[in-house]
Amino acid sequence: MAAAKKGARTLGDLQAAGLLGAGVTPELARVAERYAVSVTPGVIETIRGADPEGGVARQYLPAAEELQETAAELDDPIGDGAHSPVKGVVHRYDDRVLLNLLKTCAVYCRFCFRREMVGPGSRGLDAGELRAALDYIRNEPRIWEVIFSGGDPLTLSPRRLRAVLEELAQVEHVGVVRFHTRVPAVAPEMVTDELLAALRSGPTAFVVLHVNHPDELTTEVRAAIARLVDAGIPLLSQSVLLKGVNNSAEVLGRLFRALVRNRVKPYYLHHADMARGTGHFRTSIAEGQDLIDALRRSHSGVCVPNYVLDLPGGAGKVPVARSWILGQEDGCYRLRDRHGAGHEYRDAAAGPGPDRG
Repeated sequence: MAAAKKGARTLGDLQAAGLLGAGVTPELARVAERYAVSVTPGVIETIRGADPEGGVARQYLPAAEELQETAAELDDPIGDGAHSPVKGVVHRYDDRVLLNLLKTCAVYCRFCFRREMVGPGSRGLDAGELRAALDYIRNEPRIWEVIFSGGDPLTLSPRRLRAVLEELAQVEHVGVVRFHTRVPAVAPEMVTDELLAALRSGPTAFVVLHVNHPDELTTEVRAAIARLVDAGIPLLSQSVLLKGVNNSAEVLGRLFRALVRNRVKPYYLHHADMARGTGHFRTSIAEGQDLIDALRRSHSGVCVPNYVLDLPGGAGKVPVARSWILGQEDGCYRLRDRHGAGHEYRDAAAGPGPDRG
């Protein structure tokens, strides 16, 4: 990638980069007024080098379809607000919290479930709010894991990140921190020695890389991933199932195999959330189940993530892949294999079962 390429933060920037096709329509202008636009230089180069209307471009370039909403779509589709005891903290699960320090990202995904809350001009936590958030974590002994979400936490300066992590390192009940980020995939140059040192300055850190299409794993991105893993930081991935981006077993298989080859364990495949104006990305759950079944038939288990749905209203994630248990009675289970065939299995530990003589 050339060193001094220009990113895009407006429709005019995208037009100048040759990425808008027919140009700026009134509908597109309305989309950009409502939802933030940002595409990094690296992503622009990736779009140019791949299909300009394909799986990478569709994730980042505004589209008129974003103006179409349904009654089921929500400003806060996963219910963060209902579980926020103090600003910046979401405490939905007993042993872990989200810590949202900022509301800006390196890129703005067109399907983002927080698209009503993030963008240029959105204010993150000030010093007092950060103190209150950290005090909540200190005073809640159930919290074992702190998940930095966003805005993208790795867009923080390493100095600010280190300061927060060093405070968390003093909290005895916090054992792990997790970072949900796009940065290595969209701005790999930000994975510097300073950032790596900051990530190692607190509790054990995991990085969960958000990547949806194999074309995103460029040479520069793979090098950034290697820097993280070589620094001793375990990497997982999360992807969103998106119509027109990755809703085929072939694309998902290439993505997950490429991640595993680069030492990243596929962790979650998210069913697309009910964010406003994102219906053109949404598949049916049945389609996602078919895709996961297809991957299980032909790919190593290490390449297959959990297919999950974040329930609207804040009840949390639930697995939505098809069950492998077809039925159960008196300790006898009927199970399906990866090809769909049924098999009987007697659970010996459940007792002898009924007399069938």
